[in-house]
Amino acid sequence: MDLCNRFPSRSLLALAIAACCGMAHAETAAGYDDQAVTLDHLTVVGSAGKAREAAGSAAYLDAETLEKHDYRDIQRVLRQVNGVYAIDEEGYGLRPNIGIRGSGTDRNSRITVLEDGVPIAPAVYAAPAAYYFPTASRMNAVEVRKGSATIRSGPRTTGGTINLISTPIPQQASGLVDFAYGTDQTVQAHAWAGGSTDNIGWLLETAQQQSDGFKRLDGGGDTGYTLEDYLGKFRINTGADARFYQSLELKLGKVEQDSDETYLGLTEADFDADPNRRYAASQKDNIKTDHEQVELRHYIAFSDSLDLTTVAYENEFSRNWYKLANTSAPYEWLIGGDSPDDALIVRNNNRSYVSKGVQSVLGWSLDLGGARHALEFGVRYHEDQEDRFQSDDLYRMDNGTMVLTTRKPAGSQDNRIGDAKAIAVYVQDEIRAGDWIVTPGLRYESIDLTRTDYAKQPDGRDLGPTRVRKSSVSEWMPGLGVTWLLSDNFNLFASAHKGFNPPGPGSDADPEESLNIETGLRWGRDSLQTELVGFWNDYSNLVGTCTESSGGGCVIGDQFDGGKARVRGIEASVAYDFGQANDWVVNVPVRLGYTWTEAEFRNSFQSGFEEWDTVTSGDKLPYLPEQALNVQVGVEGERWRVNLAGNYIDDMRTNAADTDPRTESAFVVDLAAGYRLTQQAELFARVENLTDETWIASRRPAGVRPGMPRQTYLGVRVKF
Repeated sequence: MDLCNRFPSRSLLALAIAACCGMAHAETAAGYDDQAVTLDHLTVVGSAGKAREAAGSAAYLDAETLEKHDYRDIQRVLRQVNGVYAIDEEGYGLRPNIGIRGSGTDRNSRITVLEDGVPIAPAVYAAPAAYYFPTASRMNAVEVRKGSATIRSGPRTTGGTINLISTPIPQQASGLVDFAYGTDQTVQAHAWAGGSTDNIGWLLETAQQQSDGFKRLDGGGDTGYTLEDYLGKFRINTGADARFYQSLELKLGKVEQDSDETYLGLTEADFDADPNRRYAASQKDNIKTDHEQVELRHYIAFSDSLDLTTVAYENEFSRNWYKLANTSAPYEWLIGGDSPDDALIVRNNNRSYVSKGVQSVLGWSLDLGGARHALEFGVRYHEDQEDRFQSDDLYRMDNGTMVLTTRKPAGSQDNRIGDAKAIAVYVQDEIRAGDWIVTPGLRYESIDLTRTDYAKQPDGRDLGPTRVRKSSVSEWMPGLGVTWLLSDNFNLFASAHKGFNPPGPGSDADPEESLNIETGLRWGRDSLQTELVGFWNDYSNLVGTCTESSGGGCVIGDQFDGGKARVRGIEASVAYDFGQANDWVVNVPVRLGYTWTEAEFRNSFQSGFEEWDTVTSGDKLPYLPEQALNVQVGVEGERWRVNLAGNYIDDMRTNAADTDPRTESAFVVDLAAGYRLTQQAELFARVENLTDETWIASRRPAGVRPGMPRQTYLGVRVKF
């Protein structure tokens, strides 16, 4: 039996097999006939074909799409997707701030982020606003689903889900080496090698990056980063003719990062004079991170219609961001003027995280009542923890150089642990009957949260807790999606799902709840694809979380109820290939994607959350662009390609009342080009911010921050 055809769309294993058989990310079961498509149990979209039939807005960026622009910044990747917002911070996308449909953009803490279907935030329940995101260059596909992702993924479902699909184990011995060198001594390298026999498969992969950084530190010093990412996958499987096909795959990963990055921004006057300047008081700022992941994935097909996928996983993450804490110190000290002893506080933001669990999904396809059903039953048990053990070092500024004057004891600034234990269960049925696809589902989350505080001293843990706060929250989340296939080229769709965000350990805030509604249409023929979507998210309670990255002004970790809010908008896209349509010798693909969003509070209140402060009903949510635009134009020959991508980044208010200065709008153009020397080798070039646009990308957490200036890269890619 042909293994490539036996499992068309059931699991990540199937995606890997399909990729290696030359069918990666193709439309499964082309035409669909009158048979249901078995859901990809650990994905949220599954393929470009499924995205075109989803009962809600969905996007699938396959390997070819990702390679077209050669991005290494996940924020640039995701700006290709309507309804996704990304707020620049350090310019490289190492610590992205991503939101979906007004969910909020602080450290991805208000969306669900998965890698290969597994929660990848260091502590998705206890502390989602953390400083780890998977390396973008290591991904083989990226899929995004908005409100209709509620049933299969959680717990944060008010906005949507991003699932990053890593390089699959290839069916035949093969590999890739990708190397680029560019501005600021930047090196970006990626390589993998792997293969399969009848019963064994393997993959070894690495991504290596380093840069001197584009910012210039007063008095000299480093502002760049290094990143080392290592991954291994090992699979054993039965023969294709086994009565019950099974596979067992082990995934091991380790990522280390060292960044000379700061939270300290600039005054507006200094930004106007030199947007890429960094003040002397940030000279000690540095973040070191270490992420380790282990996954064991088992798949068994009991029959052509019944299968089970189970994943046990554990992620450990530690980081210490040693950075200036009193960023509001007198300006003269920040720029290098002499100060008294102990004038500058540099904090050891030392935290460690663990996230572990096991999840299983049973898939069952059957014909019943004249319809084809693709049922899924999923369950996940999950535990995670955030451990803070922090202290401060005190410095004086001496003629532009920071001199250590006092070192505080370990644990004296913060000493606490946040724990979460959660059980999530869902059932979903994709029902195909005639021209209709109806997808009802129900998700349940039960979460136990604990915050344990200790004395702020080195032996505080030995003395026992000073305070323990426990809470529990549970939620039922129903959803329904409907797609009407009027023809092979045209469909209408609508969905309604309940959104949910749990509070954090020790929080007095209520859970965040919303009703997510979307409706739209798709029409396409030959070289033309169009989509128009309207969405409405009605929050019964919006929650804000105080973090260092949001600007502080409150106790880090505290949460605030924002009451009623409403997010509504339109997403529109059109794609057309002039070359294909006119039988030219070259392809000329053009794509336009536009998002309009209005997000406003529906009640008045006073808040201790800095971004909200004094809110009057009708005030807009901060750090949310009203308009976003992505334009792509390419010319592609048999052996060469040139692709332009333009992103309009709208200005944003920085507090709800719009009393503080806004960020600035910009239109940023990226250029990518490639020339294939042989079937295996390609030369490529990439210019990000081609016109060298200068703009204020953010004003948080402590001053004006620039978008990245022009960056140029040259590279070579070899496949074998």
